[in-house]
Amino acid sequence: MTQKIFLTGASGNMGSMGLKELLKEKNNTIVVLVLPTEKDREVMKIYENNPRVEIHWGDLTNYDDVKACVKGVDIVLHVGAFVSPAADYHPDMAMKVNYGSTVNIIKAIKEQPNKDNIKLVYIGTIAETGDRMPPIQWGRVGDPLKPSVHDYYAVSKIAAEREVIESGLKYWVSLRQTGILSKRMSEIEDSIMFHNCLDNVLEYVTDKDSGVLLGNICKNTPDDFWCHVYNIGGGASCRVSCYDMFKEMFGRIGITNLDYALEGNWFATRNFHGQYYLDSDKLNDYLNFRSGDIEYFYKFYLENLGSTATLAKVLTKIPGGQKLMGLFMRKRFFKLAMGERGTMNFITNKRTDFSDPFFISEEKWKEIPKISEMEHFKDWDKVIRIEHGYDESKAESQLTLEDVKGAAKFRGGECLSSPMTKGDMKSKLTFKCSFGHEFEASPRLILEGGHWCPQCESESWNYHEIAKVNPFFAQVWYPLHDKNEPSRVYKKVVSQIDVKL
Repeated sequence: MTQKIFLTGASGNMGSMGLKELLKEKNNTIVVLVLPTEKDREVMKIYENNPRVEIHWGDLTNYDDVKACVKGVDIVLHVGAFVSPAADYHPDMAMKVNYGSTVNIIKAIKEQPNKDNIKLVYIGTIAETGDRMPPIQWGRVGDPLKPSVHDYYAVSKIAAEREVIESGLKYWVSLRQTGILSKRMSEIEDSIMFHNCLDNVLEYVTDKDSGVLLGNICKNTPDDFWCHVYNIGGGASCRVSCYDMFKEMFGRIGITNLDYALEGNWFATRNFHGQYYLDSDKLNDYLNFRSGDIEYFYKFYLENLGSTATLAKVLTKIPGGQKLMGLFMRKRFFKLAMGERGTMNFITNKRTDFSDPFFISEEKWKEIPKISEMEHFKDWDKVIRIEHGYDESKAESQLTLEDVKGAAKFRGGECLSSPMTKGDMKSKLTFKCSFGHEFEASPRLILEGGHWCPQCESESWNYHEIAKVNPFFAQVWYPLHDKNEPSRVYKKVVSQIDVKL
C-alpha cells in the first residue's frame, strides 16, 4: 500500500530514528518540515537526493508551511517539539512551538477534502504527569496531570494534547513519550540533571525502539487503537532509579563512592517527572516496538567519555585514585549545579521561587545528607494505584452520565450537563471545578486523559490549594508533601492563551 506520511521533528532524536524506519517500507513517501538552520540542513543532507523524502524548509509555527505539508498525506506523525532543557530557558518559545504547531496541524487536516481519512499521531510527554516519587512511583493513563513547577515544556504539551483529544478528528492518538535512551542523552550537560531526584524513577525507551514505534504505527493499525491516550515505555528492562543509574555509570569507570564526585544536596528532592508504568505493555501489544534495555545507554555513555573513561579505569585502581578522579569530575558537575537553572544557583542566590518547589525550603535542603548516608527507597514493586473516581471495570460503551458525575465530584467539582448518551466519550459536557470555573470537556479528556480545568491549568501552579479540595489530585500530592506546608502559588508567565495563531 502506498502511503504519504508527514513527519515533524525529522532532524531530532525520535524523529530521525523514525525517518529511518519509515524509509524501510518502499511504498512510503515521507514529507518533512525542517527549520532551515545550518545544523538541521547538515542532518538532512543525506536525504536531499532521496526521491521518497520531500523536504520542506520552514517552520511549524507558520500555518502556510504546515498546510503545504499536510496536503495529500495519509498520516501525520507529530514528533517535533521544543524540548527541555531549552524549554526551561525559553518558555514563550516552548508554548509557541509545542502548542501552536499542534493547533496548526489540526486546522490543516480539517481543511483537507479527505480529513476523515487522515490519521494524526501526537507525541506527548511523561512530564505531563510530573513528580511521581516513591511511594507513588507506578502510574497509568488517566492519573492526574501535574506538570512540575516552572516546567513549561510540560505545560505546553498538556495544552496541545487537550487540542488533539478535543479536535473532533476521526483518527487521532496521543502517545506520551518517556525519557529516550540515546547518544544525545549521553551528551547532555545541563543543570537539568540535578532537577532529577536521586530516588526518582523512569521507565525509559531507546531511540531505536521509538523509531520502530513510528514505523509500525503506519502499518495496518486497527481502528480500536485510535482515539486513545497511551504511555510509551520500554518495559521492565528499561526501568531504573536515578540513583542506580548514577551508581552504574560511575561504577563502570571505577568510582564506587559517589560522594567523591557528587553531593546529595545538589539533587532536587521532588518536582521533576518520572514513573514506572502499569499500562505501557498495552501500546507494545499494538505496535511491537520493544527490543532495547538500559545497557543501550551505558554503551553511549562510555563512548562519550572516550579517553576520560580509559584514564579513569586506570587511575581508580591506584590508592587514592578514586578520590582524585572524583574531584576532577566534581568540579565539572558543580559548575552545572551553579548554572542559570541549577539547584545550587537557586539556593546560593536565595531564588526561593525556584528552590522551594525542589526542596520545600532552605531548612529542608540543609538536612539532606551525603549520598552514602542516604536511605534509598527499595520497595519498587509495591504499587499504590491511583483511583480515577468511577467504575473502571465497566466497558467504555457502558459508561453513563452518573459515572462522569462521580468522576467530577471526585475532582472536587461537578458535571452540570444532562443528558449524556451512554458510552459517548467524545461529545463535550459542561463541568465546574472547585474554584467555580466552568468549562467544556469530553469524557475522554477527563476520564482517560486525566485533564481537568483549563483555567486553573493556564493561570498558575496552585497545587497545595487544589489538593485540599480535589481528592483525585490529592492522591499524587500528599504522599510527597505535608498538609501543613505553606501554601505557595506560582503564576505562569505564559500559557496557550498567549499564543497568537
